[in-house]
Amino acid sequence: MTLFDDLRQALRSLLSRPLFALVATATLALGIGANTAIFSLAHQWLLEPLRVPAPEQLVNLSWARERSGWTSSNNAGSGDAVFSYPTFRDLERRQEGFGRIAAHRQIGVNLALDGETASAGGLLVSGSYFGVLGVQPVLGRLLDERDDAVPGVAESVVLGYGYWQNRLGGKSDVLGKTLRVNGVPLTIVGVASAGFDGTTLGTRPDVFVPITLSWSREPNTLPEHESRKAYWVYLFARMAPGLSIEQAQERINGPFHALVEEVEAPLQSMSGAELERFRASRLTLQPGARGQSLVPEQARLGLGLLFGVTALVLLIACVNLANLMLARGAARGAEMAVRAAIGASRGRLLCQLLAEAALIALAGALAALPVALAVLGLLARLFAEQIGVIEAAGLAPAAVVFAFAAAAATTVLFGLFPALELARTAPIAAIRGHGPAGAGRASTRLRGHLAVAQIALSMALLVLAGLFSQSLSNLADVDLGLRTEGVLVLTVAPPRNGYDAERSRQVLARIEETLAGVPGVTSASQSRVRLLSDDNLGGNVSVEGFQAAPGTDTQVLRNEVSPGFFATLGIPLLAGRDFTAGDDAAAAKVAVVNRRFAERFGLGDAPVGKRVALGGGVPDVAIVGLVETAAYAGVKDEATPQLFMPIAQRPVARETHFYVRTSLAPEALMRPVEQAVARVDPNLPVDGLQTLQAQRVESIAEDRLLGHLSAAFALLATLLAATGLYGLLAYTIAQRTRELGLRQALGAAPARLRAMVLAQVGRMGLLGGAIGLLVALGAGRAAESLLFGLSASDPRVYLAATVLMTLVVLAAASVPAWRASRVAPMEALRHD
Repeated sequence: MTLFDDLRQALRSLLSRPLFALVATATLALGIGANTAIFSLAHQWLLEPLRVPAPEQLVNLSWARERSGWTSSNNAGSGDAVFSYPTFRDLERRQEGFGRIAAHRQIGVNLALDGETASAGGLLVSGSYFGVLGVQPVLGRLLDERDDAVPGVAESVVLGYGYWQNRLGGKSDVLGKTLRVNGVPLTIVGVASAGFDGTTLGTRPDVFVPITLSWSREPNTLPEHESRKAYWVYLFARMAPGLSIEQAQERINGPFHALVEEVEAPLQSMSGAELERFRASRLTLQPGARGQSLVPEQARLGLGLLFGVTALVLLIACVNLANLMLARGAARGAEMAVRAAIGASRGRLLCQLLAEAALIALAGALAALPVALAVLGLLARLFAEQIGVIEAAGLAPAAVVFAFAAAAATTVLFGLFPALELARTAPIAAIRGHGPAGAGRASTRLRGHLAVAQIALSMALLVLAGLFSQSLSNLADVDLGLRTEGVLVLTVAPPRNGYDAERSRQVLARIEETLAGVPGVTSASQSRVRLLSDDNLGGNVSVEGFQAAPGTDTQVLRNEVSPGFFATLGIPLLAGRDFTAGDDAAAAKVAVVNRRFAERFGLGDAPVGKRVALGGGVPDVAIVGLVETAAYAGVKDEATPQLFMPIAQRPVARETHFYVRTSLAPEALMRPVEQAVARVDPNLPVDGLQTLQAQRVESIAEDRLLGHLSAAFALLATLLAATGLYGLLAYTIAQRTRELGLRQALGAAPARLRAMVLAQVGRMGLLGGAIGLLVALGAGRAAESLLFGLSASDPRVYLAATVLMTLVVLAAASVPAWRASRVAPMEALRHD
């Protein structure tokens, strides 16, 4: 017989038992679908390279060093990955023999076209950006070195493919049109290719603009952006052909060391030892095939854990199917024996049985694809900010290949052992009914071992789900030092409309006043930093009376806020005063610090009256208030020193976030708040309008993902284990009907028969539970860094999981045990 004959016969056999085929296919579809969905996320977050030529030649630059000045980073990388603009230009000129360097920086933009203004995502790029990547335009040309030759001057813009399609209908006549980007009229010169979404995972720039627009987007900031102490530009490079990363690193560090010695070091306000460490610092190159993003590093452990969880669910599904196949084989013992008796070899029987398993696996893989898409869609709705881009991409070809590879693996996992057991049929014994396949002691032991494995895997998943659920609960209960309930947050950016500093300040002040007058609003205030959003602004400080020892960390987080900010957010004022309307640009510089700042710099409970300086130099900013330490970038962040300054004293106006406290339900004020901003300036878009509580929830998205998914998969695994255990016991009782009848005939009480079945289940439960607890302990310790407020061996979680699994096992065993005690002796004695 050919393979085709085996498959045809296998299909006929499965169609004769449609319920079995349906249950087996659905079980596999759930297991493979869950794995495929998580693999799709992992592939796109961790594995898929940029869609550019030879991505393996790309490297990302970083510079770990002590530094003075200010640092501004985002999700493209940490503070070590940002450079000053002059340093980028110097490296660009000194890269002989190394390769080509490019710079970029993600920004928010307001785009004005055909009389409508809307907020969008933009990417500042150097003229070398597209050339280094090797990206080609789908229309027109891309930016090059002619577009960023003069600081403060930008004339061209390239559209992202998605923006071109969705906003402009994919029309080819867009070339040459004027698009106002942050109030600057730019000429559309091209459209980036489909599938190119920049170099930072999770972002989709609508426009690519010359990096020199950074000065135009924030008027009067040229000195700041030209400063070598302003670190804000991300750098990557394409290595020269034939170079390894190690060789490229040596080549770039030669001219870089000269640059540090000649230019950078003399500008640093550092002590002797600090300066020596600064001079000894080196550039580090990391593989850049997947672009620059913090997402892979942040998501690797969590996704790996989720992938392990779904793999355990699939294993449980396979164990279930193996038991089903063994039970089905018991009923087919005579059929297999007849085939063997008329000449079918053991190999032929094995091929036919594996063909059945392969067809089930294939059907399961096909059914798993819509399951995986549904899971991705559900995740995208629950975690829109984090994986909405992933949902739009759907299942990558690699994910489809994975689904079918998983199907092939499951064919072996659930099909091989039952097939071997069936193929060992003793023809004469099976035909006589004394030795049906699967009914022997070896088969019974195998099914028992499989049940133990199911219990062990389910127990491990229950513990892990409990750990992450408790961690999520702890995060929900953590005291942030501020009150998130009853607060709305929104973002406006007058400079993006081309407003100068003075006009921007006036517009922002009028917006704050108008928001405070909305019925139901009790207070409104401004903030430079959007709290709980991974937004940060930091730098070194010098504090009056504090002598920093070598290696002392003098970095603090900064914010610029308006009067009433602390009251709006419910941050207690411990000493001194809040900012007032008098703390404007003409007044003396003042600051408020938090308790952690006072502790770090030895100010105790009396920091008021002390002076600080941003960076080096003589302290010239008077501390006028002390507030309690509150959360800054995220819920899980440790307490950090924070320095607040009046927003009216900042030299330039920037993107600003408003916090609005209301006595009503904050959701009910969203529309009135938007209308209030429109009354001040109808051309100023409102971004990121949401409750502060929603912002808090978004900030723990990874924990929510782990908590919810691990709980869902643990529930699925437990249900599979329970049904598998029930099926095994029901089958075992059916096979032991004669024995149970004889025991009753000889005087065994029904209670004793029930106890006999429960004892069998108890042994399996104890062994499986113990193994599962050990597995969970090891897995929990590996993922302990993802937990918040508890250890991987928290006894409460292990106890709860044990109780739950005990109840599940007893529930699965109760009906078979009751049936065992209800066997009629005379009926059992007639049982074949």
